Formats: sequence, C-alpha cells, structure tokens
Amino acid sequence: MGTMLDSREAQAVEVLDRLYDEYPDTDISLEFETKLELLVAVVLSAQCTDERVNETTEELFEKYRSAADYATADEEELADDIYGITYHNSKAGYLKGIGETLVEEHDGEVPDTMSALTDLPGVGRKTANVVLQHAHDINEGIVVDTHVQRLSRRLGLTEEEQPNKIEQDLVDVVPEDDWRMFTHLLISHGREVCTARNPDCDDCELADICPSERGDSDVDLASGEQW
Repeated sequence: MGTMLDSREAQAVEVLDRLYDEYPDTDISLEFETKLELLVAVVLSAQCTDERVNETTEELFEKYRSAADYATADEEELADDIYGITYHNSKAGYLKGIGETLVEEHDGEVPDTMSALTDLPGVGRKTANVVLQHAHDINEGIVVDTHVQRLSRRLGLTEEEQPNKIEQDLVDVVPEDDWRMFTHLLISHGREVCTARNPDCDDCELADICPSERGDSDVDLASGEQW
C-alpha cells in the first residue's frame, strides 16, 4: 500500500510533476470557439459526457450564435435541439435564461467575474471556474468535477466530500499557477487509470505515494473505510 508524502503541499507538487510527465498534452475536451459557446457547452456537460456534448453542440452552435438567439428561442424547440443531453428539458430552460440575463445585464457578453457568472441560471462555481479559466484566462479557483473529487480524496489531498470544501482544500496546497492544469491532469488520470470502480493501481504512476493504493489490504479507495 502506498503512502503519501510528509505534507499535502508536497504531495500535491509530486502528483503534479508525475502527471505532467504522463499527460503532457491534456486540456479541456469540450469543443468551442467563443466564450458563449464554452459557457453553453459546460452547462450541458453537467452529468453528461463531453463526447455527447460535442456531438450535440456541433449543430447547436450553427443555429444559436448569440445570447439573443437563446433568449428568444422557443424553450421546447431548444429542448429538442439538445435532446440526448442529460436533463435536456431543464438545461433548455437554463440556456434560455442565460441568454435573457446576458442580453439584459451584460450586453449579450459572457461576464468575467465569479459573482456575475454564478448569478446565471444553471451556473455553479464549477462551471464558472471553467469559463473564467478558458474564456477569460482568470484563475479564480480549481474546477472540481467527479474525477477531481475522487482522486483528491484517494491521494490524501482532502477528506472533504462537498465540491466547494474540496476546492478550498486544494487551493491551499496546489500552486496557483497549476490550478487550471491540475483539473485536466486529474481528469485524464481518472479516465485512463484511476477509474471509479476498477482503478489500475498496478500500472499507476502514483501508486507509491497514494495512501489508497490497493496493495494487499481491502481499503475503499473512495472513502478510506474498510469494505
């Protein structure tokens, strides 16, 4: 069974160093060309695969090119246009509401502050962090998705369960210059090696510094509790 380094700060830096080597080209997998397209794609990606989102937005972005297009859309038609996306009816409402708010309060442009973004319908801190990082080149925090939640706990970087609390623990130990890439590195590792159900600990670059590495003990990799 692996063991973590002396401090969470040292652990975070070592994790980053190794994953940078393992996934040198990792980046956001959503496809977009404008700030609005990114915002829409991230809203659609909640509890949905990036692959499915990219398939859907290919035609969606041809039809809806501005905030006003979403604001004036027929909500049922918009829901049909994103059919296949998880919770497509609810997300259609979010997109229409986002369009209306952008037109009414931001001259149709995607704002560049956490508070303004999280005031938009269907936009939480995770979505806002993605938009700030990739649309505005602003590091306000760390994007905590399901992979980041799982791996951060397994690697001993946090004991928290709620995304906002996990994020706070992470920003305390991850160097600010690495906040954006930290997410992409953990997502890549979570998809390729440290999967939710059957993590490949034998071939993991982090096994020797991972306190949850399977070894010969029956340790729940998600919670650290005995099975």
